[in-house]
Amino acid sequence: MTCETPSRTLSVTAHNSLASIGQDTWDACACPEAAEGGRPNDPFTTYRFLKALEDSGSVGPGTGWDPHYLTAEMDGEVIACAPLYAKGHSQGEYIFDHSWAHAFERAGGRYYPKLQIAVPFTPATGRRFLTKPGYEAEGISALIQGAVQLAANNKISSVHATFCTEEEAEAGEEIGLMRRVTQQFHWLNRGYSDFDAFLAELSSRKRKTIRKERRTANDFGGTIETLTGDDLKTRHWDAFWEFYQDTGARKWGAPYLTRKFFHIAQEVLRDDIALVMASRDGAYIAGALNFIGRDALYGRYWGCTEHHSCLHFEACYYRAIDFAIARGLGRVEAGAQGEHKLARGYLPAECHSLHWIGDEGFAEAVARYLEAERQAVDEDIEILTAFGPFRKAKVEEQE
Repeated sequence: MTCETPSRTLSVTAHNSLASIGQDTWDACACPEAAEGGRPNDPFTTYRFLKALEDSGSVGPGTGWDPHYLTAEMDGEVIACAPLYAKGHSQGEYIFDHSWAHAFERAGGRYYPKLQIAVPFTPATGRRFLTKPGYEAEGISALIQGAVQLAANNKISSVHATFCTEEEAEAGEEIGLMRRVTQQFHWLNRGYSDFDAFLAELSSRKRKTIRKERRTANDFGGTIETLTGDDLKTRHWDAFWEFYQDTGARKWGAPYLTRKFFHIAQEVLRDDIALVMASRDGAYIAGALNFIGRDALYGRYWGCTEHHSCLHFEACYYRAIDFAIARGLGRVEAGAQGEHKLARGYLPAECHSLHWIGDEGFAEAVARYLEAERQAVDEDIEILTAFGPFRKAKVEEQE
């Protein structure tokens, strides 16, 4: 595919495997900040993470996530890339478009397959149009044009870029894509010295509630530890796989990630992971999986074989806050949905996505829906923030 930009002509190529692109080429676009050995801003768009999904069979044939990674090349140099997948369903995305699919198919259209620029199974905001520094405008434009052209050439209904950055959403909207705004709940680190310093900014009632929850959770008769890097061992993944299977079966019908993914994670991703594990009587009974970015901790999965009061809140939310404060991380993104997070110090935050739909009539209908949805989301964020756990003066300062 050839894409015209205001100043240059670029070629855009789709690849069925990351191996055909290569780690150095991909990471030069995905995480140039890590070239000297630092931590990537986004652990999910690194070659090692996406390749683990591919090599483990978590994406690929039979999963409904068929890789078609894009690269944009200028003068023989790859200047941008994107994790693109052909999707046979809308599972594992967390920006829900099931109602769009049903409406389009009731009208006689064929919604699937669609093209998805995303990190599979990962509702975490980050760059989706991965460009080398200095090539942002050309790279984003080329990747968007390439994805749309790929869809049009193959009579594919739509293209979606989910959990992109606000800057990418603005750039895509200028190019002509539809912009969608949804919300999550994030905890923000305001330079807290410890958990008590965070609690000091909450209302008295919320402070007491959280302290009570933490005491209750830690009185379950066992211990809780947070493991990362070389402290992670195979036995931890053996236990966590049981938790993950149970959660996956209840939420999605089947786990998204394969057992092999966790084998690969132990080999190549353990420095990117913070695994909270609870044990009792010598056996692990619950766990929460987090990924570590340069300035954020990303909560991903929780599971248990025993149910204890408040243990979920402790493992998923409060231990994540502890870890972020200890590491000087700026925020915790606790995953999709969950207004119960509000009472635990996680405030609503906008999430952005971009959408292209080939059928003009249906695109107009979706555009009207998105406009109304955005107004509702804006109102929800304003109301929820006002009802958050922070003392009123602090909420006004945050606004």
